Amino acid sequence: MPIYKLTAFEQAGEKLLDESIEAKSDQEAKQLAETMLTEKELLNTTHRLVSPDGKLLLFHV
Repeated sequence: MPIYKLTAFEQAGEKLLDESIEAKSDQEAKQLAETMLTEKELLNTTHRLVSPDGKLLLFHV
């Protein structure tokens, strides 16, 4: 299964979250990432989700 990379940052650039997510598809990875961000109350922070081939799937500033 492909491994996606989810990171969340503070405005100053400090990492708040640095997780790997295994998912069967880009859509599944996005859903898992949004759930994780919501649970950790990081949905409104700067974050990004990147696919194994470098495609940016989620980005929020």
